[in-house]
Amino acid sequence: MPENRSVQRWIIRWIPLLVILFGATVILPTILSSFEINLLGRFLTYAIVAMGMDLLWGYAGMLSLGQGLFFGIGAYCFGMYLNLEAVGPKMPEFMGLYGVTELPWLWQPFRSPVFAIIAAVVVPMIIAAVIGFMVFRSRVQGVYFSIITQALTAIIALLVVGQQQLINGTNGITEMKTIFGHSLAEDGTKRALYIVSALTLAGVFILCRWLVESRFGRLLISIRDDENRLRFVGYNPTLLKMIVFSISAGIAGLAGILVVPQVGIISPKQLDIAASIEIVIWVAVGGRGTLVGAILGAMLVNIGRSQISTANPEIWQLIMGALFIGVVVLFPNGIIGAFKGLFTTIRARLSPRTSGSSIPVVQSVNQA
Repeated sequence: MPENRSVQRWIIRWIPLLVILFGATVILPTILSSFEINLLGRFLTYAIVAMGMDLLWGYAGMLSLGQGLFFGIGAYCFGMYLNLEAVGPKMPEFMGLYGVTELPWLWQPFRSPVFAIIAAVVVPMIIAAVIGFMVFRSRVQGVYFSIITQALTAIIALLVVGQQQLINGTNGITEMKTIFGHSLAEDGTKRALYIVSALTLAGVFILCRWLVESRFGRLLISIRDDENRLRFVGYNPTLLKMIVFSISAGIAGLAGILVVPQVGIISPKQLDIAASIEIVIWVAVGGRGTLVGAILGAMLVNIGRSQISTANPEIWQLIMGALFIGVVVLFPNGIIGAFKGLFTTIRARLSPRTSGSSIPVVQSVNQA
């Protein structure tokens, strides 16, 4: 019996994911146009970033306004490789415009795709670990942590803008034509990138689900709910917060790898504060502390923005702003939180009443 129940729980939990993954990777590429596939592939990369943000904010209770920084760093690392692949043995064209005669040493390792991929994930994690060590050991938390990450994002974005000879300043890196020898303009390449994005999203979801359901995940929730009590019983919250901050940054960098070849450009705009706030909005709309909500929020917000901006190019930002405010006011726990509350209410009304009491017996609902 216990084995049968374990199999049933596994089926209930993972079969829906496998069905969705099958539909996303096998069915959708055959019915959507190349443009729609490319657009949806980008949205999937945004969902990956949102999951990392949910892991940090929803479970550990740390609101970072610097996730756009890590997303952008990952994109820059892989964008440098794509740029070098496009120009071959030559230097990027923009360097010649600024009088550069030799490829800078910083660019040399990025001729290797392996190095670029590793750097896109590891560099954000190292930066997050360093920032986390300096901030968390001083027991900075709450809104002060948010302000610090926001300030660091603004500083680095300004520094990137000033690096015209190295990374083309505000113009960004744009000369990207191929990836691993395949043209980025071909429909087959776009579909392959979309499928890789979908599989990566599924892999990151499984990783994050495993983390939050492990002992590590319970410790993250303890940090969110009562950090001082966790410290009192002998754990080191500083180390735990550094780890989850680094993991979240690494996930953002991974998403940056996937978004660059699908967008075809990386500029300082992807590193600024507005990009980081938008990531927070995705998680807030979907419902933090659920993982599924982060994916749902990122997809719905970006699909809605695409549709509304096409239909109302002059006032789409006002419409989106009004929708954000409405969702936050009406559904403070996000869309998933609203569905959970509705499900709990219905279940409470349908469940049998205990003898001698008019209070319905309501079983707890596990997090999605």
